[in-house]
Parts: sequence; structure tokens; C-alpha cells
Amino acid sequence: MTAGWIGTGKVRLRETGETVEITIDGLTTQAKYYKPLVYEFMRKEWASRPSWGDYVVEIVMEHVGEPPHIDLDNLAKALLDAIKGYLFHDDAQVARLLVERQPGERERITIRVFPRA
Repeated sequence: MTAGWIGTGKVRLRETGETVEITIDGLTTQAKYYKPLVYEFMRKEWASRPSWGDYVVEIVMEHVGEPPHIDLDNLAKALLDAIKGYLFHDDAQVARLLVERQPGERERITIRVFPRA
């Protein structure tokens, strides 16, 4: 990975200006798997305080071959629950949410969070 990334395991994070980007390597059909994985990473690795205001959250699930059978709404809820309290106080602050599945070069999930303009 490029410079500026925090973390060496399945979960990594970097800040670029006001944008926080989180990547999770690998995919599973169990959305509930991601909440404790990301939550523990945030708890142990992220030294930031949540902010108020409206946020944009973009979640992209990249897959190789056939897409896994996972409901994107369940994935989004698990990931929002995991980052709530670290990037923003409450997921009611999410004013725009984009969740998509697309073919990629590797199986991973990318989350981008930034203040809404």
C-alpha cells in the first residue's frame, strides 16, 4: 500500500484532507463479520474524535468473478455501526450514502467518509 496508511492487517485507513478512506481486504457473505472487524481496528488504531455535521459515506465492494450473495443494505448498516462514534457521532449524520458492488482486481471493500459540502 502507499504511504500514509495506518494498519497492517485486513483493515487499513488513511486520511487525505478531510476524507478518511478505509479498506478491508477479502469478502465474506456474512455482513455481520465486518462490524467487529472494523470496530476493533478503529478502537485500537484510530486516535480521532467524532465530529458533528452532515457526512457523505461511499462504500464500494469489489469482487473477482461472480459477486458474493450479500445484501448491500446489510453491509452498509454493519459498516456504519462500526465507524459510528469514531468518524461521526451518529449514523443519522449520514446525509448521502452510496453503496455499490463492482468487479475489481481484488476482493475488498473501500469506505470513503467526508463532510458534506
